[in-house]
Amino acid sequence: MANTPPDLNLDKLDLNIIQQLMHDASLSYAEIGKKLFVSAGTIHVRIKKLQEAGVISGMKYQVDLKKLGYDVIAFIGIYLEKSSLYDTVAKDLKKIPEIVRMNYTTGNYSIFVEVVCKDINQLRYILHDELQKIKGIERTETILSLEESLHRTVTVTPA
Repeated sequence: MANTPPDLNLDKLDLNIIQQLMHDASLSYAEIGKKLFVSAGTIHVRIKKLQEAGVISGMKYQVDLKKLGYDVIAFIGIYLEKSSLYDTVAKDLKKIPEIVRMNYTTGNYSIFVEVVCKDINQLRYILHDELQKIKGIERTETILSLEESLHRTVTVTPA
């Protein structure tokens, strides 16, 4: 495959297995094998190879957080005093459990994070009490999500 690192040697079957797992991580080896017309043993060996290579790890269920009372999703753009402070600030941000995604970015912000909170008071606490304590953050800009209209994974299966 032209787009995969040469040391991985992923073939079409590997990519199809990855796609199946991304769609539904609860599928058994036998179910994946049936869909891909290979044995469960082949699927087991391939998944083990993918795990050892670090291509896949863990299995997760999609959880509807709103049904659990998490009603606020916000995106926070973080401006750093100096870009050289990224590693230190990122380490401190990782300690805030409400931050579910963090990216080092180009453009206006140095860091862009996604935060999931039960309510606006919890978000206020994070903005006022948590982020303000972190040395190196110059200022933040918060964007509230009103609705997530699309959430999907990348299709990795070759055309």
